[in-house]
Amino acid sequence: MPGLSRLLFTAATAIALAGPATAQDVTLILHHFLPPVSNAHKDMLEPWAEKIEAESGGRIAVEIAPSMAMGGKPGELYGQVRDGAADIVWTILGYTPGVFPRSEVFELPLVHAGSARDTTIALNASLDLLAEDFKDVHVLFLHSHDGNLIHTATKPVRSFEDAAGLKLRTPGRTGAWEIQGMGAEPVGMPAPSLPEAMAKGVVDGALTTYEIVPALNLQELDKYATELPDGDRFGTAVFMLAMNQDVYDGLDDELKAVIDANSGMNVAAEIGALWEGFEEPGIAALDAAGVERIVLSPEEAAKFNAVSETVVQQWIDEVTAKGIDGAALVEGARAAVAAAAATR
Repeated sequence: MPGLSRLLFTAATAIALAGPATAQDVTLILHHFLPPVSNAHKDMLEPWAEKIEAESGGRIAVEIAPSMAMGGKPGELYGQVRDGAADIVWTILGYTPGVFPRSEVFELPLVHAGSARDTTIALNASLDLLAEDFKDVHVLFLHSHDGNLIHTATKPVRSFEDAAGLKLRTPGRTGAWEIQGMGAEPVGMPAPSLPEAMAKGVVDGALTTYEIVPALNLQELDKYATELPDGDRFGTAVFMLAMNQDVYDGLDDELKAVIDANSGMNVAAEIGALWEGFEEPGIAALDAAGVERIVLSPEEAAKFNAVSETVVQQWIDEVTAKGIDGAALVEGARAAVAAAAATR
């Protein structure tokens, strides 16, 4: 029962979160799926919540419920914020496939060019283009991570042929297509399930980031990590910080202004830069554990990029069949990413 979970979470945390009495007008509960030690929690969501409270003069308090503390599974987060079981959620769009058909364009390989900053700016600059995807919630901001590479616990991927037959955790639909194009087998699961799956041999590895390594202790499971040259990646994932629309509408103009000042393009460059920086601790953890990091040769990368081209075309064909101009979205997304890159 989402309402009961929310009530229990609020009661259980009230004493821990209590401080000096303030004239708070509203308390917002922010629910997400990663542990408190994760970069997303401690370096993005907590500072964002503290900024909201400070800039509202204490009129808004944001209580964060990590690790699905309010109940449910990661794939239910979008439904929780849409239906009001949570005031705010941070989630991955790919956890609810088919709900965000337009925004998925930014996850595609050869659209995302390996920069969380550029794609995050592009996403928030394109909110009008993507608006139909988010008609049932109030988007605070969208962002990506720096992009996916191949993590393996069983054998190195030094060539295109080496990927054949591997079972790899996929971050979403388009990632699954990429894995299939490599001749490997995609296995869908939320990120927190990956360590156990790798330890038990359910998967050989994953298509995921360097950023997630410390939070999931992947340095203890990985033996190899394979990336494309020049910082390119095998696509990315799009994340959303979103607020229940009725809760947002119920705020007075002063409090809405505080929320708006910390939303969209007002925070996009900062959030994107954070996620680029999050890669470094993951790389350091792998290096310290002796995990071999492999950069594909241009010749081998070209074989993977040929698969990526087919993934982009498959995506265009699929969404166009649903009445969405996929080619125009790809063109617009690439232009937005390039425009963001030009501001460096």
